[in-house]
Order: sequence, then structure tokens, then C-alpha cells
Amino acid sequence: MNHYLEFEKPLAEIEGKAEELRAMARTNEDVDLEKEAVALDKKAAQMLQDLYKDLTPWRKCQVARHPNRPHCKDYIEALFSEYTPLAGDRNFAEDDAVMGGLARLGDRAVVVIGHEKGADTKSRLHHNFGMARPEGYRKAIRLMDMADRFGLPVVTLIDTPGAYPGKGAEERGQSEAIARSTEKCLQIGVPLVSVVIGEGGSGGAVAFATANRVAMLEHSVYSVISPEGCASILWKDAEKMRDAAEALRLTAQDLHKLGVIDRIIPELQGGAQRNRTQMMETVGKNIDTMIDELSGFSPKKLVAMRRQKFLDIGSKGLAA
Repeated sequence: MNHYLEFEKPLAEIEGKAEELRAMARTNEDVDLEKEAVALDKKAAQMLQDLYKDLTPWRKCQVARHPNRPHCKDYIEALFSEYTPLAGDRNFAEDDAVMGGLARLGDRAVVVIGHEKGADTKSRLHHNFGMARPEGYRKAIRLMDMADRFGLPVVTLIDTPGAYPGKGAEERGQSEAIARSTEKCLQIGVPLVSVVIGEGGSGGAVAFATANRVAMLEHSVYSVISPEGCASILWKDAEKMRDAAEALRLTAQDLHKLGVIDRIIPELQGGAQRNRTQMMETVGKNIDTMIDELSGFSPKKLVAMRRQKFLDIGSKGLAA
């Protein structure tokens, strides 16, 4: 079942009418309505193209949060074979907001880590809407240590509104866990590539995305705070989230100009949610290419390149 965003409502009406015509034709074989339905399909295709041709930053936020976009679990199932998950932080508990384990990407052994939001109400609650607790970051540190020990590239898939801000998480050292995960990203001597597949929210995303190569899907977002949170702080009005989205420069296009990310992965017409299978295949090819770009470097060089990359962030946009 299609889920339409607020700005897609006119499109929903046209696609709904086309489906109604085809349903009528199925119930009455004497009625031929295919020609009218095809005409509506063409109109819908043109409207979809127009809607996505020049999305505002706020609309990109809405697309990035679309419930039908492929999530971490979908990418792991589609792209990685022999996936063996690792659970727990050897300290407190398992965190289902973070998935990770050993796997194969094609013929290449890798470690994959990512935020999982969930696909329906039950699974979203189970995965805490992709908001990791300290245990999730400590599990990720365990995985990165393992990857470093065995010389395995690390792939991280970013999709979180931010780290979980609950009292229990703070009591168990949330900020310390995020800092140590970010530090571990900077220390490992293996290729580390990250892809923002939906939302990249604050330190909760940086803890996995301090990588040699950072890519974003075309309609994903990556920012220090959500537009709603920013508007609440600056203007005491969450309804000014559109203005905040503009000011935050959170789109893939803005961040590529600033040098925060290295590549933009184009999405299909209408966003990743319109053709999930093809989108996941495209992401897989990009991950493979990024790992290939890094495969010839020594551990010492990989660490130095990664460190310099983050020291240089912002200078590209300032020089322009």
C-alpha cells in the first residue's frame, strides 16, 4: 500500500482514480477503461517528476523519513550474504536500534553496522525508532574492534533521528558511548565507508559516519539537529521547521558542496520508496566502489586520510 506525503496528495488523487478505473474494468468485462487509465498514468508520471524536480529542504526531510523507504534490515537482507549478527555490549544489554555483524558483500568479507528504525508500529517500538542507547554504540565499538583485528572493511548504514535522550541512557553514559564510537571510527586501520540512507541525526549519526568515504542518498538529510528541534530552540515554535530546514543546510547537495560528504547516490523518480529493489542494488554498487577506492592503502594511511578528511570539513564551502 502506497503512503503519500502531504505534498504528494494531488498525485495520490490521480493514481487513485487510475486504480479505480482498472478496478471497475475488472468487475465488468464489457467496459474498457484502459485508455483512460493509461492517460491518468502519464499525468501522474509527469506530476511525480515535477514534484521531485526541485524539492525544498523540508520536503527532503519528509522524504528521508518516508516509512516505505528501505531500512537497514532491508539493505542487509538484499545486499549481504552469510550475515551473522553480533548482540550485546558485554556490559548491560542488547540494543535493537543498532544492527551489526559479519557478512559478505559479493565475495568480500565485511563488517556491517547500521541503525534500524522498523517498518510498522510494532517493529518501530522494538527498534526504538532507530534511536540508539549506549549499548548500541558499545556494540558497534565491539564490531569495529573485530573488523580491525581481522582486517575487514566496515560498512555503516545511517538512519536515525538521533541518539536516544532518555534518562536511563544518560545514566549509563550516552555521551561517553557516542564519543568512544566516534573515536573508534577514527582509530581503525581498515576501510570505513558510510551511507546515509534516510536521516542522519546529530552525534547519533556521527558516531557511525566518521568514515573514509561518506555517501548520502539524494533525498536523505544529515544535520546537527532536526528542523523541529532547531525551530523550537531558536524561535520557540516548532512550526517554523521549514525555515530551520533551509538554515541548517542539511541536504545531500549542500553537504557535498561543503565537503562533509563525498558522493551523492541518485534516487529513482519519486524517491527510494518507489523502487526499493533497484535503489538497494544501486547503493550496493556504490558501497563496493568506495571500498575498492580504499583497498590499496595501508592501515596507517587510512587512519591519516580519515583524520585529515574531518579536519578539512567546511573549508571547501568557505573557499568558494
